[in-house]
Amino acid sequence: MPAVHHKLLLEEALQDSPQTRSLLSVFEEDAGTLTNYTNQLLQSMQRVFGAQNEMALATEQLSKQLLDYEKQNFALAKGDEEVINTLQHFAKSVEELNSLHAELATQIADKMVFPMVQFREKDLTEISTLKEIFGIASDEHEAAMVKYSRLPKKRENEKIKAEVVREVAYCRRKQHQAAMQYYCALNALQYRKRVAMLEPMLGYTHAQINFFKKGMELVSKKMESFLSSVSSMNQSIESQLEVEAEVMRSSQRELLSVDDTIYMPDHDQVPVNRALIQKAGYLNIRNKTGLVTTAWDRLFFFTQGGNLMCQPRGAVAGGMVLDLDNSSVMAIECEDRRYCFQITSPNGKTSLILQAESKKEYEEWICTLNNISRQIYLTDNPEAVAIRLHQTALQAVTPITSFEKRVEGSPNPDRAKPGGVTSRVPQKPPTTLEPEDLIVPGTPIQFDIVLPASEFLDQNRAGARRTNLFGETEDDDGASDTHDSLLQQVFAVRFLGSMAVRAGHTQEVIYEAMRQVLAARAIHNIFKTTESHLLVTSSCIRLIEPQTQVTKISFQLKNVTQFAAHQENSRLMGFVLQGSDGGEDQPSFSVFVFESNTEGEKICYTINLGKEISEAKKDPEALAQLMKSMPLTNDGKFLLLESETGDEAEAAGPDEQESEA
Repeated sequence: MPAVHHKLLLEEALQDSPQTRSLLSVFEEDAGTLTNYTNQLLQSMQRVFGAQNEMALATEQLSKQLLDYEKQNFALAKGDEEVINTLQHFAKSVEELNSLHAELATQIADKMVFPMVQFREKDLTEISTLKEIFGIASDEHEAAMVKYSRLPKKRENEKIKAEVVREVAYCRRKQHQAAMQYYCALNALQYRKRVAMLEPMLGYTHAQINFFKKGMELVSKKMESFLSSVSSMNQSIESQLEVEAEVMRSSQRELLSVDDTIYMPDHDQVPVNRALIQKAGYLNIRNKTGLVTTAWDRLFFFTQGGNLMCQPRGAVAGGMVLDLDNSSVMAIECEDRRYCFQITSPNGKTSLILQAESKKEYEEWICTLNNISRQIYLTDNPEAVAIRLHQTALQAVTPITSFEKRVEGSPNPDRAKPGGVTSRVPQKPPTTLEPEDLIVPGTPIQFDIVLPASEFLDQNRAGARRTNLFGETEDDDGASDTHDSLLQQVFAVRFLGSMAVRAGHTQEVIYEAMRQVLAARAIHNIFKTTESHLLVTSSCIRLIEPQTQVTKISFQLKNVTQFAAHQENSRLMGFVLQGSDGGEDQPSFSVFVFESNTEGEKICYTINLGKEISEAKKDPEALAQLMKSMPLTNDGKFLLLESETGDEAEAAGPDEQESEA
């Protein structure tokens, strides 16, 4: 007879995934059906026992009645010795038959009714008790996890945290033990129910055979052979149960012998795998319950192809939450909770805020979702592609620190080219330079621009000039480079990094610098960036602090030798700045890499236009020709952006639109 193939895996008891819970519900449904059927079957068996017991009492009464015939005082036919002898013989036979019926009733009680009663009272009751214990342990674990998830990040109390962690570990171990005991009982029930169905009928049939053998020898050898085979089958099932029970006991001992740290959250000893293309596990999701109130729910999330799926407990299957293709994933600060990240759809209209249980899960989820958003799963060998992308870090892992939406739908670069003017960004022919020829290996990378203390004081002392994004300044003497400029364009950007390079007149050096900067950020888990304003004029480029309007750093446009947008990620752009550290014969070059809210090609176009204006200023006729070919504002400056009208302009807030002079 084939063995039972459906069973609950003890190795999945700790994770307690919805798939395991779903399979568990099937076993519980089977146990409930078995309980109902067992009760009905037991009633029928008790009825048979009652009938057989009544048969024994009836035959005993019959035997007595037959013997009492001799004692009767009949008025006629007194002394009928033949009848009396015959009835006495019948009474003796009935008495012998009565002993057989009494023995049969005893065997039915012992071999049919008692095993079924024992199965119901022992095995089925044990299942019910373990189910209640498992439910209580699960509720306690959920309560402990809610308490742990509410631990503050900023005002962290180590004593409280240690108590909560111990409580979570205790509840998780308790749930794990209860789950394994429950799973073992349900697995064993698949064998015991078969024995419980066969053993009573086997005992009943043997009792009947014994009864018939002693009475009339009616049982044939064929029946004996059949019952023998049934008995052998029963012994085989019991042997399989014993082997399976020993395996489960051994597995249980092995699983319980591990270190207690597996029950503790945020104590992962396995290194982070950044090349995953599939991920599953529990996450806390932030839901709005009112205008200003929120609630966090702990649900099971998993990825399937290019979709993020969610499966609540008790559900048969999961449902799609978000299409991850071309979406952005970034770390955020949210409600003083740890390990939070946000997923935003490509159009910016849909976003999810999730919280991981540990730092390892947090980093793996961000990396996995970033891998999926780049549609790696559609390639022939997605694992190899993910590993290669991780090694080269072509993907950008750039977080935000607020819930402000990015610009919904980046503007078309062609809109920045009024009058049908084509892009004037110089295109260099492809080169065959190696990365070592472009950037010295081991070159340090600067990830932020920190304003020196002396310069900050100089810019903020009384009477000092601050840059105004609309071309107005507080000091008229120092405004010649902005107020008189024919081009003033502001872009919201985030500085990603800068580094020294060897070459300054090829776009390949910019692409290589982008690759190394993004790789360093991904490898060192540098997610956070600060938003700044990039002001492009016909004479210079300035990086301005939005809050204080203080210029962080300024570049002369004439020193910008090359600029380009990323070929795959249109929001990345960079430019090469020539310095004088190396002398006139050997000038030094540095690449600055930015991420913008708009397309990087648009910033490159604006820089190129600024350089053209700067060159045209030397020739009045060329400047006049250039001004005729492009639309101007009312004050005679170049107009780069069309006016936003309709719902799109109303939907985009002031922080999301680019300023124009």
